[in-house]
Parts: sequence; structure tokens; C-alpha cells
Amino acid sequence: MKTLAICSVVAVIGMFGYLAAESKMLSYMSSDEKVCINCHAMNTHYATWQHSSHREVATCVDCHLPSDSLPNKLIAKARDGFNHSLAFTLRDFGYNLRITDDAARRIQDNCIACHDGIVSQMLETSKLYSNFDSHVQMGRKCWDCHRSVPHGKTRNLTTAQNNLGVKEL
Repeated sequence: MKTLAICSVVAVIGMFGYLAAESKMLSYMSSDEKVCINCHAMNTHYATWQHSSHREVATCVDCHLPSDSLPNKLIAKARDGFNHSLAFTLRDFGYNLRITDDAARRIQDNCIACHDGIVSQMLETSKLYSNFDSHVQMGRKCWDCHRSVPHGKTRNLTTAQNNLGVKEL
């Protein structure tokens, strides 16, 4: 019985190690933007980012994760990672990925933080706009006007493999 228990524990540890290695689990703890293309479904987003003006100044983590504290960043990374792995494992994400409300809020906050000079000017004149969303600062999300920043106009997951391609930086 003791041998069976030891073999079971070793098998579980071995399986976990195998899954960790195959999924490149530890790489997700880094800020390297290439981590985002561990899964082929993100190739379009990575390739369009590579062709954008943001490539030189912002990585995936800079835009998509909170920047206020390390615990918030790790929590968001874990939650997003779980949701991504679940969606990709079950293959229920379709051809166009959809942003969650939480991720949209984080991206909006990060856009405003990086572009605070111009945003402060816009806040002064935001009362002139008539189309307001009460949940968003200034009544609009940044990408309401800046649709192609930083991922271009390409949104479909099947596009990059045929047209854009990921280039080695």
C-alpha cells in the first residue's frame, strides 16, 4: 500500500511537471511579450502590435495588466490566464476575441496613465461631448476613437497566419 501511495504521488508530481513544461507555465510570470504567443490564438494580436507605434514603448503587460500594485497585477494575470486557458482548452472563443469589462477598465486606465498630458486637456473639454457612458472617464473609451491602436484593424484570429506573420525582433 505504501508503494502504491508513493507511486501515485510521483505520478501526480510527474504529470504536473509535464503539464507545466508543455504549457510553458513559468514563462507567464515574466513580462516578455513573446509569452502572449505561447498560444497560437494570440498571433494576430502580437503581429499587429509588432507593426504599431506602441511596439517601441509598451508591451502587452503595460497595457493589459494593472500598474498600481504587484498583487493586483498578479491577480489579474492569474485570472486572465485561467480564463484564457479555459477558453482555449474548450475552444469556445470563436474567431474574434472579446474583451471583458475588467480588462477594458484596466486598458482604459493604462491608456490614461501613459497619455495623461493629453487626457488632462481632454478632460477640460469633455463637457462638450454629448455621447457619455457613465462608467467610463470622459464618457468614452480611448478605442472608441482610436480603433486601430495598437492592434490595427485586424481582429480575426485567422488573419495573421495568412497576411501579417510574427517577425523576430
